Amino acid sequence: MPSTPPITSRPVVAIAGATGHLGKHVVAAFLSPPFHGYFSEIILLSRQDNPSVPAHPKDDHGATMTVRKYDEDNLPAALDDVDVLVNTIGASGHAFKEKLLRALPSTGVQVYFPSEFGVDHYVHDFPHGEWGQKKRHFELARQLIPQVTVCRVFCGLFLEDSIGPWFGFDTRQGKYESVGSAKSLVSFTGLQDVGRTVASLAAMPLMKIPDVVHIGGDTRTIEEIAKVMEGAGAGSIEITEIDLMKYKEETTGRVSNEPARFLRFLMGENKINHTSSGLGNDNQVVNLQERTWKWKTMEDLARSTNGRPWKDFRWPPE
Repeated sequence: MPSTPPITSRPVVAIAGATGHLGKHVVAAFLSPPFHGYFSEIILLSRQDNPSVPAHPKDDHGATMTVRKYDEDNLPAALDDVDVLVNTIGASGHAFKEKLLRALPSTGVQVYFPSEFGVDHYVHDFPHGEWGQKKRHFELARQLIPQVTVCRVFCGLFLEDSIGPWFGFDTRQGKYESVGSAKSLVSFTGLQDVGRTVASLAAMPLMKIPDVVHIGGDTRTIEEIAKVMEGAGAGSIEITEIDLMKYKEETTGRVSNEPARFLRFLMGENKINHTSSGLGNDNQVVNLQERTWKWKTMEDLARSTNGRPWKDFRWPPE
């Protein structure tokens, strides 16, 4: 990464959804070395009165951390003096996300990271409630804030959340079911690494921040995942394949906001493949030759779970 800028030129960053599933990892990344030295202040936007806040390094070179309470009525004021806004609000908050976006024209925000941080749904050939909302949000951003740099980050699947029965990985029984070919490449990124990616992008000079970023901490086929997990103690894993087209037709034949079934056939369609042979890969843009951090890998997950992630999770939920 470039040398630390002087304090007077360091931007102020605000993070919406800072206490959420992804948001807390984004906050931790901004407050950790080396990233905390690139910003003057990290603001946690919260709708709670007393949100839990992470521990962070206290030194003369790093960013300070503050908490601002915000709601539908004080959004412009909550973004006072903010240069970079990171939106990590989850799927249930689309109405609030739109209100936040509509407040931006009356603020000094120069860079906006919308709440993407998943698969690149702009390549999909089917409707979906959640991803349709994200498309509309981006279109509205282009209309309302054409002067603001809008950077969409696509990370594939969250590594820690994905090797479970909802995606066909029955680690309890040692059975993996692939929709389509078990040889299709699928990209996974650790939650911490998503946070570091956003912090790395926000630390770049404004003119160098790209509009779209595809990352993948590790990219594997279902066959390869099974071998990795077997090597970490899972025992023998049985892999079966089911017909992709039939599964896709059944899934897309009804309106849904639930992503799991859709993501399963997207794996088989090679549409969560963030490599040069798929949708592209920008790992080197945000973390050149892994000089800033080491990407979390499938082997790391396997070692930490003895090859059986989510083995105690009952599926389907009772």
